Amino acid sequence: MKTLLLAAALAATATDVLAQSYPNRPIRLIVGYSPSGAADLIARVVAEAMAKELGQSIVVDNKPGAGSTLASSLLWRAPADGYTLGLATATLYGIDQHLYKVKYQPTDFTPITRFTVSPLVLAVNKDLGIASVQDLVARVKAQPGKLNYSSSGIGGSPHIAGLTFEKAVGGQMVHIPFKGGAPAVQAVAAGDVQLSFGTAASVLPMGRPGTVKMLGVTTEQPSAVVPGLPTLASQGLPGFEFSFWFGLFGPAQLPAEVTQRLYAAATKALADPQVQRKLLETGNEALGSASPAEFDRWAASSGREALERIKDANVKVE
Repeated sequence: MKTLLLAAALAATATDVLAQSYPNRPIRLIVGYSPSGAADLIARVVAEAMAKELGQSIVVDNKPGAGSTLASSLLWRAPADGYTLGLATATLYGIDQHLYKVKYQPTDFTPITRFTVSPLVLAVNKDLGIASVQDLVARVKAQPGKLNYSSSGIGGSPHIAGLTFEKAVGGQMVHIPFKGGAPAVQAVAAGDVQLSFGTAASVLPMGRPGTVKMLGVTTEQPSAVVPGLPTLASQGLPGFEFSFWFGLFGPAQLPAEVTQRLYAAATKALADPQVQRKLLETGNEALGSASPAEFDRWAASSGREALERIKDANVKVE
């Protein structure tokens, strides 16, 4: 009995020491997407602000590949000491396991907090003769399976947004995945595909000058990310809502004290007006979580919903 009590006391002391000294060296933040994309920009903006609060640098490490599962696998294998973190989204909660041969489960990670929730932008080829969402819906219904839509990859948010749109309008399109959001929208501009649901970071550089035509945002309410652009819900698709998010995760069994330290640093960073402005400039809206536990519940619900859409459409990775 004394041995057990001594072991418990030593473990508690070690945890306290870890919490008091953490962090004492740079932190690695793994991002499963290419540099300059939405996830990368979010990671760098928030990491810079968190680093000031933590007193240690946070190094963003881009590891794109296999629908971001390469990065998630690296995080899964990392020590649970708070020095390796990951930026992830709803795919972590079921889609990864459904589409790819991964060994991890959602429970193999420690949710810390949400960073952002943002709309996607529906963009079409400017020479398509489609001026509104109603025009697009009519075209999809009149020509089932004839229109192609691009995305940043199978199972990602732009792909799921396309599936959601198909279900909402009762029509079919053909999904063409690309390796990233920018090339997916470039394909729209070139006429290789007819439309895309892209992040603001991918769409706005070509949407603002009119290289592609922006029809609307996918959130139910207008977004400050693209001021003045109407929602799909207000253009004949009442109740249509789709948003994508990114959040901060650690490996499983991350010490509660370390999780709370990271949560507090991220919460303070996201409340900074300069951080909010920078995120908005990259096409994202800062929106933290009430607690790590609340984030876990919310993210799991979002992940289940996304997985259902993938399963309903019988999506598979070829």
